[in-house]
Amino acid sequence: MSRLRRLVEAPLWAMLWKELVQLRRDRMTLGLMLGIPAIQLALFGFAIQTEVRHVPTVVLDESHSSESRRLVEVFRNSGNFDIVARVSDRHALAVEIETGRANAALVIPPEFMRDVRRGRPAQAQVIVDAADPLASQAALSGAQLAAAARAGELAGAGPARLDVRVRPWYNPGLRSPVYIVPGIIGVLLSLTLVLITSMAVVRERERGTLEQLIVTPIDKTSLVLGKILPFLLIGYVQITVILVLGRVLFRVPMLGSLPLLYLLSLAFIVASLALGLLMSTLVRSQVQAMQLSFLFLLPNILLSGFMFPRQAMPELARWIGAALPLTYFLTILRGVLLKGTGWAELWPEALALVGFAVGLVVLSVARFHKTIE
Repeated sequence: MSRLRRLVEAPLWAMLWKELVQLRRDRMTLGLMLGIPAIQLALFGFAIQTEVRHVPTVVLDESHSSESRRLVEVFRNSGNFDIVARVSDRHALAVEIETGRANAALVIPPEFMRDVRRGRPAQAQVIVDAADPLASQAALSGAQLAAAARAGELAGAGPARLDVRVRPWYNPGLRSPVYIVPGIIGVLLSLTLVLITSMAVVRERERGTLEQLIVTPIDKTSLVLGKILPFLLIGYVQITVILVLGRVLFRVPMLGSLPLLYLLSLAFIVASLALGLLMSTLVRSQVQAMQLSFLFLLPNILLSGFMFPRQAMPELARWIGAALPLTYFLTILRGVLLKGTGWAELWPEALALVGFAVGLVVLSVARFHKTIE
């Protein structure tokens, strides 16, 4: 029995030692295996917060009185609302919310001061962008607390009462699928397109066909674009499938222009494909390509605003999210589908995506040139 055990254990330990030595020599794989969990734990541990405060808020003060200014200060001092702008009419208010520059609005009517002085119930309105259930719930509860605080001050000064009414826009029922389904389009495009193209060059190298591509009379730009363009159709098929199923299964509204959405999706699809191809030029094996893809994809999901409101994140996490194409594409998706937003409001996000697409294609071509020489 002991002799048989030695025969079994000797090859086992030899194989184990061989794998450990090989892993030690493959420093990039070892670094990714050890570095990815540490980086992501430190980043997401600080960045992911479900308690939403400092909701960007605009003010429409039609009263222009000391009492209306005091109400604005109460909302500001509550810590739940950050006053980012003052608007002159309801159209400007709607534009601020549609473009995402504000997630809430405080509307104070002209008769507010008169009602307070006469002891009547003074009314104000808080409009909340309910397309994001988490942020809207925070705004709803924050509005109620601020109104209760000011009502207590008024009660101590006299018989006046305060009635703050909350009106949710875009998703009155606060249904999560209305918020999640549009975001799934961007997330799935990132998951599939980045992962597929990140292994493109590596696969050619492992199969030994990369040298054949080098000697063909094709310039580097055409070769890179040839790797990217066939997957455009896959991206558009994915968008269509999710839109149809989201409408049929979850009753997700489609208030805006679908042709505009498909047009703006082009830049995001190209950016995702070019990013995956750039990753494939940085690694030497498909395993490394997958590890590098996952290093990007998890922050892409958690810091872009897909699951957690970006205003609840620390400043560093918001800066990282601003460097992700998905952050801008989510604004476009939810703006077109849920708010009916048009080109006039979405052109900054579209311009950012075009910049990502062009920049990543250029980097991919440059890096691919260096890799094959």
